[in-house]
Order: sequence, then structure tokens, then C-alpha cells
Amino acid sequence: MASTKLNYRNDTLMLGFSDLKRLRSERPLVLTGGRGIRVFDERGRDYIEAVSSFYCVALGYSDEELIEAAIAQMRALPIYPSAIDRTVPAVMELAEKLAALSPMPQTHVTFATTGSEANDHLIKFIWYANGFSGEPRRRKIISRWSSYHGSTIQLTALGGGSDLHRSFAVPTDECLYVSHPNWPGGAEPGESESAYGDRLAAELRSVIEQAGPETVAAFFAEPVSVSAGMYVPPAGYFTKMKAVLDTYGILLVADEVVTGFGRTGQFWGTQTLDIKPDCMTSSKALSSAYQPISAILMSGDFYDRLERGSTEKGWFAHGGTYHAHPVAAAVALKTIEIYERRNLVAHVRAIMPAWARGLAALKDHPLVAETRCFGLLGAVQLKQPGDGGAVPASLRIGGLPAQVYQAGLEAGIIVRPLANCLVLSPPLIITTAEIDELFERLTRALDQVLKDMPAE
Repeated sequence: MASTKLNYRNDTLMLGFSDLKRLRSERPLVLTGGRGIRVFDERGRDYIEAVSSFYCVALGYSDEELIEAAIAQMRALPIYPSAIDRTVPAVMELAEKLAALSPMPQTHVTFATTGSEANDHLIKFIWYANGFSGEPRRRKIISRWSSYHGSTIQLTALGGGSDLHRSFAVPTDECLYVSHPNWPGGAEPGESESAYGDRLAAELRSVIEQAGPETVAAFFAEPVSVSAGMYVPPAGYFTKMKAVLDTYGILLVADEVVTGFGRTGQFWGTQTLDIKPDCMTSSKALSSAYQPISAILMSGDFYDRLERGSTEKGWFAHGGTYHAHPVAAAVALKTIEIYERRNLVAHVRAIMPAWARGLAALKDHPLVAETRCFGLLGAVQLKQPGDGGAVPASLRIGGLPAQVYQAGLEAGIIVRPLANCLVLSPPLIITTAEIDELFERLTRALDQVLKDMPAE
């Protein structure tokens, strides 16, 4: 990859999840190209992208079919909003395709541009449906501590990160929180997997009762929450939680923004964990992130409630200029076609054992407390040498994870550092040989950090 030196004032660009003061004096990593599972910086150095950017580039970088799909739609009709009884063929085809793939009955689909928007808009839809169903007081949304569902005001509140709540002073009056599942780490001594799941369901029931069931609208949950540290729920967790929700007429929303489209070894994370949602959201791998697009999938029963409100008002007053953007829809449609044609879900299942072995091999490293694996997702919990403990993950970056991240750049690998944890989520096209290379580079980074530690 040819080197391209870019010059610009360092203090004009604000980057998210970054040290803003540091950006004034230090140049960020500037990436100028990508191919397969690798990206290249302005000096021509290659890095294995071990998190697919933000858990999204499922087909790797520079897939020619996706590029050509975008070009073809740009030439045909580059922009037209899907609203006011007007749309374009790519959007109609994509909606039909997602409905056919949905695990929910009689699915209806609408689109936005990001996963954050999809979750935010769905909350708006839920409030609308409840208002026209005679239950306007049902507004509170339940999520899990340490969860992450997006970056809007509403979703910063809904995410279970109290540090973010304080930092941005977001209103959390209509948000409720329950414990995040973590089997076996969250279980009490001697507690069985089934008993642990029962305890979490009992906690959910208690939170609903204390809030007043008539005020609670929905429970948002990722099948496996990557930003929480990639903790896996106990067997039967969602069945037990759904039973509690159904008792009170509360919706279960599956946030599939990260886990959808094969990441867990099945097309949907809801299928892997046998979740029966009332609504779903998706984004990221929907277009392999080549274009910004997200989808809200709604069961027939829920959509009927929206339709009743629309009938009463004369229209459904929601939409946006870039929602269901024709180019994004065309790329998403081609992405799903590639998933099916290349049988990518079967490929993921075939390489999952190699992925699990690579993670397991890290457990013996002096800086690793434990590793977690689910589908083609992974987490590496870090510790100081000789320390057997580890703290829960959060979005805040610093300490040991930041050191390993920096050492990883020198070793040619990009990982996602959280608090005392590294998260891994490579492109789904990764091969067994590339998995071995990924873990070789990560091990080299861990070794370098260990070597640089001061002797006691």
C-alpha cells in the first residue's frame, strides 16, 4: 500500500472516545487503506483489525462487490428519501429480505442510519404504540448495568454506564437497570447455573414491581453485550426474563446491532440463545459498515399498534432525509446476498474452534486473568502479574488495557481496550491462518508490556 502523508492542523478534529487534550499535540493514527482483515496507515504499515473497526466490517475491507453495488446505485438514483408514500426498489427489496430472515412472525421493517438511531427511534415507536393503546404511562425502559445501546441522549441514559450518566448529565428518570448476566463469574459460591438465572429473573420482577408495572414499556438487551466486556448469560436466561416480561405485558427488544448477521454462529444472536423478541434492531454488519444504515424489525402484533395510531392521526409522523438511503440499502442488499452465497455463517461455525483455541491459549499469560469466547467474539480480561483478580469492564480506557493497545499498534494489531479488558471481534471472513497470526501479534503485544514493567 503506497504511503500517503497527510498534513493538517492537529487541533481542528475532535475524535470520539479519545483524549481531547492529547489530540492537540499528538497526531492520531491515520489510516489510508484496507484489504481483507488488514488496514494500512500513512506510512504503509499494516495492522490486523481485530475488532472490525467498531465490530462492523464483516466482509473485510475493500470488497469489490460492495463497492460496485454502491456505484451502480449512485448512477441510477443516488438519493431519494423513503417517506410520504414514496420509496425506491433497493429499499423495498431490503425490507422484504430482512422480514424473510427475521425470527419474529409477520415482521415489518423500517430503516435509520445508525444503531443508535434504530434503538432511539424504537423507543419513540414504543411510546407511540402505548399512547394509542390506552397505556400512555408505559414509558420506562429497562436495561442492564454496563450495557451500551448508543450515543443519543436517550441511549446514553439507557446504557448502564453510570460514569457516562454523570459526565453528560443525562436524565435517567425513565430508565431502570438490572444486573448484567455473567456466567459463571456473576454467580454466588455454590450457585448453580439454573439458580443464577432464576435470581436474575427475580431481580427483574422486583424492579418492575417497585417501578409499577403500568409504567414499564420495554426491556432492551443485547444477546451478548460486547461493550460490557463480552459476558455470556446463563443457559435459559432469556426464557426466564421473557416469562417475567410477558406477565406484565412488557416488550422484549433484542439489540442485534453487534450480534446480527452471523457473528454468533447463527444469522441472529437471538437464534443462538433462543430469544423470542417482540422487536429487534440491527446495523453494523447489515452493510458490512460500507454505508451507514440500520434497521428496526417489528413483530406483526407490535406493528398493528402503530397502524392503529396512524389510522387515528391520518399518518405516522416519523422519518428522516437519510433513512433508508438508496445507496446504503443497495449495499446492504448486496451484503446479505454475499452472506448467503458464500455461506458465511457456516464459515464462522467452521473457524469458531480455532478462535476458541486462540483465546484459551492466552489464559496462561501473566497479564491475563481470564478469556471469554462466544461465536466469533472474544474478551481478554487483564490483570497485574501475580494478581488473580480483575475488575468489570467499562468504556473508560486507561491503565493496562491502554498499554496493551499501544503495544498492539507496534505489533501490527488493533484491539478495543476497555477498563481492564480487551475486546476482539474480527471480520467474519478471517481464516484459520489469519486467526493464528492475530493471536501471535496480540501475544507479542502482551509480552512487550510485561517486559517493559518495572522490576519490583
